[in-house]
Amino acid sequence: MSLSRPQVDGFHDPDTGTITYLVTDPETQRAAVIDPVLDFDAKSARTTTRSADAVIGRIRERRVTVDWLLETHVHADHLSGMPTVRRAVGGQSGIGWHIDAVQQAFRDIFGFDRSFHADGSQFDHRFADGERFGIGSLPAQVLHTPGHTPACVSYLIGDALFVGDTLFMPDSGTARCDFPGGDAACLYRSIRRLLALPDDTRMFICHDYRPGGRPAAWETTVAAQRAHNIHVHDGIDEAAFVAMRTARDRTLSMPTLIIPAVQVNIRAGELPPPAANGTRYLQVPLDVL
Repeated sequence: MSLSRPQVDGFHDPDTGTITYLVTDPETQRAAVIDPVLDFDAKSARTTTRSADAVIGRIRERRVTVDWLLETHVHADHLSGMPTVRRAVGGQSGIGWHIDAVQQAFRDIFGFDRSFHADGSQFDHRFADGERFGIGSLPAQVLHTPGHTPACVSYLIGDALFVGDTLFMPDSGTARCDFPGGDAACLYRSIRRLLALPDDTRMFICHDYRPGGRPAAWETTVAAQRAHNIHVHDGIDEAAFVAMRTARDRTLSMPTLIIPAVQVNIRAGELPPPAANGTRYLQVPLDVL
């Protein structure tokens, strides 16, 4: 295995369609976890750690050392399992530099008090566009890819690109752009930036919604996206994409877990502090989203 080719393990959560990744340098056994999940039952508002425990179990089985816990963006369809994984196996938390823009937008929506700082300080590190870092001997680079949200980033680790919600599998298309700070034209430019990478770059997506009921899938390539992505293959220009994306977004309902997910995820996955009675509460804004 090439030193620039990480070992990538995907963990698919069927309830939310999310894929968490364990990305390991085969030479040094250093690793990163990308987009971990905390399971949440919307009917009972109970959390469990089934998804995070599967990742933790693989880390311990392999005896790898986790250097980074990375988020591609503030997710609206699942709660982050970052604190659960961190307590078990360590690692620094990281997210894109512009997380503060998302925090500022949603702080007021959820009525957070002054104890909440909308400056990204809940994370250990905020990555700037183009910033380089390493996972063992693997070179890694951060690409700011806004459009779905203003803070989305993609991580290029060796020959593997982790794109969050910017792109889905070719038969599923692209991310919605109607959340606060979303922008379809901006998403198009972000996608073209990614599709300018070498054709054989392995691409790993964050969610798969299994169109037509096909088996879950999460690995593709830049070449496959350029040839086959139903929303943004080669030949589709920005104006056509924006028109399609804007019309499509008008037909979409809000994600089932957006209210619990966003207010937890802008806290780096930490649950709200307990009230005087010891119970933690989520806010539900009426007539806003």
